[in-house]
This record gives sequence, C-alpha cells and structure tokens, in this order.
Amino acid sequence: MESSLLDTAAAAASLCPAAGGRRRAGTTAGFLSCSCSSRDCRVSASYSHSISRMLSGVRSAARRKLFRADPADLLGVANWPEAGGAGHQQQHWWAALEHNFVLESTDDEYGGVVVDADRLPDDKAAFARSLAASLSYWKSVGKKGVWLKLPVDRAEFVPLAVKEGFKYHHAEESYLMMTYWIPDEPNMLPANASHQVGVGGFVINDQMEVLVVQEKYCGSSLDGVWKLPTGFILASEEIYTGASREVKEETGVDTEFVDVVAFRHAHNVAFQKSDLFFICMLRPVSSEIKIDETEIQAAKWMPLEEFVKQPFIREDHMFQKIMDICIQRLRKCYCGLTPHHVVSRFDDRTSTLYYNVAEPEDVNCSAT
Repeated sequence: MESSLLDTAAAAASLCPAAGGRRRAGTTAGFLSCSCSSRDCRVSASYSHSISRMLSGVRSAARRKLFRADPADLLGVANWPEAGGAGHQQQHWWAALEHNFVLESTDDEYGGVVVDADRLPDDKAAFARSLAASLSYWKSVGKKGVWLKLPVDRAEFVPLAVKEGFKYHHAEESYLMMTYWIPDEPNMLPANASHQVGVGGFVINDQMEVLVVQEKYCGSSLDGVWKLPTGFILASEEIYTGASREVKEETGVDTEFVDVVAFRHAHNVAFQKSDLFFICMLRPVSSEIKIDETEIQAAKWMPLEEFVKQPFIREDHMFQKIMDICIQRLRKCYCGLTPHHVVSRFDDRTSTLYYNVAEPEDVNCSAT
C-alpha cells in the first residue's frame, strides 16, 4: 500500500496539466502552489487540502514502515539506483523523507555531521533504527565523520552506538562524545585534547619576601616543603587570570599579573596526558593571608634567600633554574612574556598572544 501511495503522490506532484502532462521540476509543495496560468492547474482550496492530507498520510505510512524495519534492511536504501525508473522515484522519496527518520544533525566544516544531542529519539529501539538508517544515508551522500554527543540521560544509547562502530572520543560530567569515520581511508577526525594546563604564581613583595604554601595533600617528597601556589587553568580561562585566581583561592592574597617568566612541557603526567606549566610573576596588592583549608596546610611570606636555600629547590635542577630566572627578572636582566589581545583573520576571534616587548634594562647583567 505504501508503495502505491508513493507512486501516486510522486506522479501527481510532478505533472502539470497546462504543460500537456509533461513532468515539472520541483516538489509536491511546488505542485500545490503552481504559478502557471492554466485554469486546469488552479486547484481549489478543498482539493489542495485533500492532496496535502494524502501526502501527509504517505509520509506517515513510509515512516511507520521504516521504523518497523530491521536496521540491517535499511542499508539497502543507500544502494538505490542513481537515476531512472522506479529506483529514481524511490531515491527522490528518500531525499524527501529523510528528515522524518534520519537523526537531526548539522554539517561541520570538514564534510562531516554533528548530531543534535537535544533531538535524539526517546527510547533505545527508535534510536537503534534511526542510527542505522542515518549511517546509511550519510554514507550515500558522501559524508565523512560523525560526531555523536550522548548526554548522561541517554547513557543507555552508548552500547547501541558501539555496536554500530562508534568510538569513544572524550567525556565530560554531562556527556560522552563518540565518533564514527565513514570513508575507507585514514581517520582525519581530530583526537581528544592532549594537554592539561597549570600555572604557578611567583608573588614577591617589596621586602623581597615570597608568598609560599604547604599543601595539605601531597606526595612524601613534598612533606614540609614550602612551594609556590599552583593550580590548573579552568576551561576558557586566560593564563594571566588563572594565575591570580589560584593565588587568591589558596592564600587570600590579591595580585596583579606581571608576566610569564618560563613554562615547562612534560608528558605522561596524568592519565597519559601531557602538561604545560606556566610560571607567572605576580605583584601583590594585599598582604593578609587567609588560606583555603580544604587544600592548603599553611601559607606565609618567606624571605627569598631562605626560600631558594631549601633542599627541595637546591637539589632539583628544574626548580633551581626557575628560581634563577625569577631572580634575573627581579634584577631587570630578563624580560618575560606579556599578554596582548589580537584578532586573526583566520577565525575572526580575539586571542591572547604572549610576547616580549622590552629589552633587559641592565646591559651588564650576568647569570646568577
């Protein structure tokens, strides 16, 4: 029955009486709003309504048939003939009806699709059918990568996507992102983020005292060690604001950002991720200490000379080098990197570019 309705509606939608029964380009919507001057082509309001109801029934019948089908049977849709005869007609209706059962998505800029996570089917059976049909359709139109974001309240869909060949990409508190690469060629989808970003605040006052902390939870190698306040940058947070925020959260001291004096790059730090750690010089604008008792055991202002003489600093080549650089910066024998907001034509977005804008003031500076 569905097949005969499709044939009848498609034929009706593509004939124009004024053209002697010749086929007209366009869709059923074009037929109902035909602009030709033939009186035969001017359908009455009631007749238009009848046609609309018939076409609505066709779509509903086709949709019911597709959703009752086994997902494997839907793969045949992609193999319909490109043109000619009934195959062309079926292909025409596939294109017309794909919005009724293919998962809602938007095209990305690399020839793939991003599935709309807010418009997923409500139950597992409907999702399984839609996913199988969607993959078939996306293959037929030459799409490449598929991004499928599954919210926590759709966690039961994860095994169904895995069964279809989707891979885990990354996860956040509220969702899991999965991907599917369609072409039979190397996967060109970008990998998950590979780095975490940390900051350390070198805060020194006019009395040459450094703001230092002892962490409540640390490894045995840091027991009793006074160190710089450190932490991780938040999502969409600038390095310079993150450094001041971490110092404020851990010690209660307000600061102004001066510059980035150095950064360290390490690998396999946490869960096989790489780590970028930026050492930032900060100027204190308050002095009263109020520690975050959930993270910090103690905090104080420590004379710089006493701080650098700690065995933890003196016996570690990296930390010794960091302190040497910070001291050179205090002597104005070294210039750090300062943030500058710039806009690139590449993406028309404002970014922060860190660079050096001055030369050391003392030409007679020597290494410490």
